[in-house]
Amino acid sequence: MNSTSTHAHGDNAMTRERHLTGRHAIITGGGRGIGRAIASELARSGATVTITGRDLDTLRAAAGQLSETHGVMVAALGCDVTDEDSVRDVFAAALREHGDAYILVNNAGQSEGRPFLDTTRELWERMLAVNLTGAYLCTQQVLKGMLRGGAGRIVNIASTSGLKGYRNITAYCASKHGLIGLTRALAAETARSGVTVNAVCPAYTDTDMATRAVQNVVRDMERTEDEARALIARSIPRGTLIEPAEVASAVGWLCSPAATGISGQALTIAGGEI
Repeated sequence: MNSTSTHAHGDNAMTRERHLTGRHAIITGGGRGIGRAIASELARSGATVTITGRDLDTLRAAAGQLSETHGVMVAALGCDVTDEDSVRDVFAAALREHGDAYILVNNAGQSEGRPFLDTTRELWERMLAVNLTGAYLCTQQVLKGMLRGGAGRIVNIASTSGLKGYRNITAYCASKHGLIGLTRALAAETARSGVTVNAVCPAYTDTDMATRAVQNVVRDMERTEDEARALIARSIPRGTLIEPAEVASAVGWLCSPAATGISGQALTIAGGEI
């Protein structure tokens, strides 16, 4: 396990509402895309942030920049959410260093598309391992502390693919449907505890994952990259991809005092698609 952490002060950040000051937030897959945007949103609100992922160089760069911008401690820890030993060791280190987690954002995810009859067992198992089992493993590491403290926020980054079916991504859809099921069941189980559990379900978001979706369309439908991107954008009624900051804003609200009564929800960020 490798780690790095930095601490700096940003004058602009200090003028904003800091309702998460003294709170520890852990974001998996926090080095880029949606995860990084969420880390920025929570750091802006004063949280001490731990970001995890498999690309430690990217995590370190993100941690330094976020700390400089928002004036909070941001730590980077290398972690594979599909490896139970890795999850246990990394979360133990994060909790030991920064205290119990008030927020866990299960953002680490992976998408790969194939027609169902071309979906191998390996692909099926990998989608479930990253998108569903990873959230289970990480949640297990923080829930006891949240229950002990009588407060916490768990936010699972799902997808519109967890709410409806799409062609050629059956394994991904199954994993995200499962993640929403986990969200709703755990919300019911923790309803009296002060812990809330919610899912955020973006449509196609302008990240590396959307780029891979474009490549899948190019391969499967014999389109150019521009045609593929336009086709994907048209699946969202507003006609443009969702921005990572739009997802992060929803997560920030779910972690705010205003959302204490919100639990078991699948909040869709999809420009009118659902």
